[in-house]
Amino acid sequence: MNPDSQPGHIDQIKQTNAGVVYRLIDRYGPISRIELSRRAQLAPASITKIVREMLDAHLVQETEFQDPGSRGRPAIGLILDTDAWHYLAIRLHRGAMTFTLRDLSSRELAEESLPLPDETAQPLLTSLIEQVDAFFIRHQKKLERLTAIAITLPGLINAASGVVHRLPGYQVRDMPLGDALAARTGLPVFVQHDISAWTLAESLFGASRGAQDVIQIVIDETVGAGVISGGQLLHKSGRALVEIGHTQIDPYGQQCYCGNHGCLETVASTGSLLALAAQRLPAQPDSLLNNQPLTLQSLCAAAQSGDRLARDTIASVGHHVGRILAMMVNIFNPQHILIGSPLNAAADVLFPAVSNTILQQSLPAYSAGIQLAPTEFSEPGTLGGAALIKDALYNGHLLVKLLQG
Repeated sequence: MNPDSQPGHIDQIKQTNAGVVYRLIDRYGPISRIELSRRAQLAPASITKIVREMLDAHLVQETEFQDPGSRGRPAIGLILDTDAWHYLAIRLHRGAMTFTLRDLSSRELAEESLPLPDETAQPLLTSLIEQVDAFFIRHQKKLERLTAIAITLPGLINAASGVVHRLPGYQVRDMPLGDALAARTGLPVFVQHDISAWTLAESLFGASRGAQDVIQIVIDETVGAGVISGGQLLHKSGRALVEIGHTQIDPYGQQCYCGNHGCLETVASTGSLLALAAQRLPAQPDSLLNNQPLTLQSLCAAAQSGDRLARDTIASVGHHVGRILAMMVNIFNPQHILIGSPLNAAADVLFPAVSNTILQQSLPAYSAGIQLAPTEFSEPGTLGGAALIKDALYNGHLLVKLLQG
């Protein structure tokens, strides 16, 4: 064994064990130390040491509780102490930014939505840092122990470095968002793609809670996916977004903005969907979509009313998406597939098209038991940021920083 590597290895074990204990207290509290030892599969002495550090740091607290079926004296259990620990969750999206102050239970304490500034007056990074400063000043009476900042946004992102390489609609090139905010605030900063963070939020708070293997696809202005494999977000320390939107469906199809031809996004994004419906509409004089604005809402409503054009158009998206998902099913063998999309308003059209294509084009042993469902959150807001913080506590990365003070 290389002696230089041993301290790091020991520190990693301590971090992992602390995260396991914290997660178990969060999930099962009030929970006794004996039960913690059993569930964590750690020696009682290790549990005692970890719990003592958490009690001293005011991350957990003791409380009396009665075991089910017990008539004796109340037992002493552990629960999380979250009220005085705060963090800032930020989401950048569609020309806007949302700031939410939360405590470690993920409870919302204050929230503001502001326009995402353009770059005419100053660089975007400078504007964002100024807005963070201003938010903290406006809400300083609510602030107690600030622990971290979590940011979710679209684009090309490296979560490990906190660098935003590209941001749609902005002239962003390799923006060091994580390092700049950390230097300004002195806080740990977590940066992640919004679809990946949404996938994590569903696994912690939403429709895929408790599932170990999940594929979540988002069909909106863009098409992307996140994957939970073995209970962990796939590639969460790198580029966690699964870029299915730029998987080629038709080599002779429409050119995508990425430069390729026939990408899934050219036939399944909501923009391409509306363009296809508009193209077909003149040949469908009986369609309910005539004589009204063509929007996602009107398209879904028409589909729900049985309109053939609307139903065929949405079903075509389902078939295209299902083809890619069938390949992913063969690779990841998921328990659940979640769909987050405004097209969920016509789920009785979209979901059968997706499901039937998966069943036809993937291995029966993998696809037979899959549960296809909508995401619990139609609009995740800053819950993606909340999920990043919760995950960093559960894996011990942020938890150890809080224990160290």
